[in-house]
Amino acid sequence: MTNLTIGVIGIVVFLVLIFMGMNIGLALLLVGFGGYAAVINPTAAFALLRTDPSTNASTYSFMVVPLFILMGNFAYHAGLSGGLYDCADKWLNRLPGGLACATIAACAGFGAICGSCAATCATMGTIAIPEMRKYSYNNRLATGSVAMGGTLGILIPPSTPMIIYCIMAESSIGKQFIAGILPGLMMAVLCIVTIILQVALNPALAPRGQKYTLKERLVSLKGLVGVVILFGVVLGGMFSGAFSVNQASAIGAFLAAILMVVNMAVNSGLSWKAFWAKFSDAMWTTIQTFAMTFLIIIGASVFCKFLTLTQIPMQLANFIGSLNVSRYIIILLMTVVYLFLGMIMDELPMIMLTVPIFLPIAVELGFDPIWFGIYVILAMELGAVSPPVGLNCFIISGVAKDVPLGEIYKGALPFMLTIFIGIALITVFPSIVLVLPNLMN
Repeated sequence: MTNLTIGVIGIVVFLVLIFMGMNIGLALLLVGFGGYAAVINPTAAFALLRTDPSTNASTYSFMVVPLFILMGNFAYHAGLSGGLYDCADKWLNRLPGGLACATIAACAGFGAICGSCAATCATMGTIAIPEMRKYSYNNRLATGSVAMGGTLGILIPPSTPMIIYCIMAESSIGKQFIAGILPGLMMAVLCIVTIILQVALNPALAPRGQKYTLKERLVSLKGLVGVVILFGVVLGGMFSGAFSVNQASAIGAFLAAILMVVNMAVNSGLSWKAFWAKFSDAMWTTIQTFAMTFLIIIGASVFCKFLTLTQIPMQLANFIGSLNVSRYIIILLMTVVYLFLGMIMDELPMIMLTVPIFLPIAVELGFDPIWFGIYVILAMELGAVSPPVGLNCFIISGVAKDVPLGEIYKGALPFMLTIFIGIALITVFPSIVLVLPNLMN
């Protein structure tokens, strides 16, 4: 049996395990270990298991992952998500589908302090969906807008998938973060336009929003204070060169903890018992999330080494590179691959599996690695809202338990076209991605 055949069998076994419901990180680890043992020998596979986890654990760049996750959890307990949604509602309520537009804007703001697609989706879903349903919004529009808004959590920095991409691509995390700002704002605007067009074509999807006075709108701006502080200090410091990405993650987590304490003191009174309850919950959630993330990283690392031995990545890269077509056609083919992969797995294993294959091809075609990182994030957003898996749609299904999953998918479908438009725009106008990184100190 050739190495190529073993590699194909390994991929098939991995897909079967995923469809059976096995944890993705564990499936990657088991298939990678078994494949490595089949290609070389069991002794070498056990040696890989002894060295690979410790090598990944000692990677300095991974330090930012738990710290940014911790910052997002502290920000959640500080009540920043509710303030964001209230402010967005006050200012966007008069637009067609105003509450859905406010949801997109609030998701973009929360993504600036969270860095997780799933966390943004779950947090904003618990706030926005009940509010929209109270005002008789159509279930498709309500659930679809939150599912799409959640994807902004990995595009607007800080972003855990961006960190993993930069480690894989050996590029600057700071520049990658800054590169996500304009595309993130662009996607938020495109999503709001998508909602407005849907409601304009079918007014039954959403009622007209109530009016707010200028005073009420101005007062609601206080909900942005915490987000502006965190976003300004963390990204402002990185953009100016005042501190590194690792330092920014630690400072951001510390500031988020202070905001949590301030929120408790202002709204419910500060007590040691209440503080410890929120602090311990944030820490425990961070540990669980990072443990799951790190298992995926270790599993994907072993699986990638197995695939490298089989020569599948190199042969696929040579095949794509040999195609006598425009480089934009190749990007389109990559997008189709990401769309398929997004149906069966989440963003981290997709990055670990595809970046070693696709990045060299993209660079050879003349695309900047920083640009390609943003493209990868946008392409993965397609998978997050597409059937039959669509992680964000499953999360929304858990929030709105009485809405059929099929209805949620139908609500997310118009936004898939929005993502394709976003990918097309950054491909035709790469300066949308590269202008800010080029200005960094």
